[in-house]
Amino acid sequence: MKSTAILALLAAAGIAGSAAGAERPRFAIDTEAVYDPAAVAPYAGHHPEVYAHVDASIEAHVAALQRWMRQPSISAQDVGIDEMAEMLRSDLEAIGFQETALVPTDGHPGVWGYYDAGAERTLLVYMMYDVQPVNPEDWDSPPFEANLVDHELGRVIMARGATNQKGPQRAFLNAIESIVAVHGRLPVNLMVAAEGEEELGSPHYPQIVDAYEDRMRTADGVLFPMSVQAPDGRTTMLLGVKGILYFEMESRGGDWGGPQRSEIHGSYKAIVDAPALRLIQAIASLTSPDGNTILVPGYYDGIRPPTEEEQMLINGAARSRNEEMLKNAIGVARFIDDLSGRDALVETLYMPTLNVDGIWSGYTGEGVKTILPHVATAKVDSRLPMGLDPDEALAKIRAHLDANGFEDIVIRKLSGYPPAQTSVDAALTQAVIGVYNKYSKGLSIQPRIAGSAPFYQFTDRLGLPLVPAGLGHGRGAHAPNEIYLVEPGPGVPVAGLAEIEKAYVDLLYALAGK
Repeated sequence: MKSTAILALLAAAGIAGSAAGAERPRFAIDTEAVYDPAAVAPYAGHHPEVYAHVDASIEAHVAALQRWMRQPSISAQDVGIDEMAEMLRSDLEAIGFQETALVPTDGHPGVWGYYDAGAERTLLVYMMYDVQPVNPEDWDSPPFEANLVDHELGRVIMARGATNQKGPQRAFLNAIESIVAVHGRLPVNLMVAAEGEEELGSPHYPQIVDAYEDRMRTADGVLFPMSVQAPDGRTTMLLGVKGILYFEMESRGGDWGGPQRSEIHGSYKAIVDAPALRLIQAIASLTSPDGNTILVPGYYDGIRPPTEEEQMLINGAARSRNEEMLKNAIGVARFIDDLSGRDALVETLYMPTLNVDGIWSGYTGEGVKTILPHVATAKVDSRLPMGLDPDEALAKIRAHLDANGFEDIVIRKLSGYPPAQTSVDAALTQAVIGVYNKYSKGLSIQPRIAGSAPFYQFTDRLGLPLVPAGLGHGRGAHAPNEIYLVEPGPGVPVAGLAEIEKAYVDLLYALAGK
């Protein structure tokens, strides 16, 4: 039964929250002014000897990406985690980092590296070495073989972690490897602070920061290597992330009803409550019948509306937004309420979400098995814009469930952290814009993305600007057939691996003022 039908029945019974009068908040854009990235001068530096080394080493550099991607590192299943952590540490050591270490945490280990170039400026690099689980049967090429595959865009590496984030991160290390090979040292000092639990919500990343906090505070900014180009060559710069709350909801037979010890014969449903249906009812009570408006009281309270700077960025980003390309990339026919343009962008960046990631109970195999399961579980995430706190959001959900008679529904918080934001005027941001303007045209800058990462550890705790940056194109993060473009086909205006690495070279020199 579809959730809309379920919730309609619940509303009629007085079980679900009423959608009458419930609306998502709307945020006004009060200016038509546009932030123009083209006003920032393109980076004028030129480093031909390093570029030549990149070109001459490109086969080895592709192989380095494949080596990383062929090492499984599935944090949710603890598959290959220790091996990948050691691979990263040993790679830093081989490049010339004077300090490298595996950092113990209460979960998967972190990785620390420090390269002392004797420079005036220091860049802190955030990395993640873990990846999402896979269903190999859904892939056109085995997810941990990292094969080179012919694609409509050109030659790509197809692998889990290809674009999220092993490809961009190893490309960055390739770039610094070339600088060291040519000039003997880097133009800036580098700190690397990597984790193996980003895909779990970074529950122990604060412990990695604990170990090196005083030194991290001396950095001038933080880089997160990633690929930011669309297939048409447009480059999008992202200055922040939403926060996240991730939790499980569980209904289990107990004093309220339902089987308490194990599944029972399905015929007993005539006289026994069903935990699976109760969980569905509890979840359905959280939103309007279409699933798009959160009915938890006060859930939208406190959202910080767009600042003047953010409004100017939104106006610029909306002009270059390609709705049809985005729909095609993610495989959807339409957006909620047929949103488009600036309205869709504002909704994406400033609206909290409530999403069911997975739900399971009872028998899901082939054929027939008539049972009444004793337990049902769902995984739920909520993306949180600026102004919302994950613990406060969870408390409101708990209060809502209790108020609607679902006190028996168990909630287990798995992870959560707040959003983060960096100003377009930060020196690091301006340096990245200058490099982008050297290599591409039509740069679009968004205040943040709809996804999440533990960037608050840097922006809020350490007071450092953080910019996710890197040319290139990838797609399929968290999905089958994830790819990273290494050699664009004829007429494809996207950076290949060599150009990606040259842009990272320029960025380091730009930060050094050279």
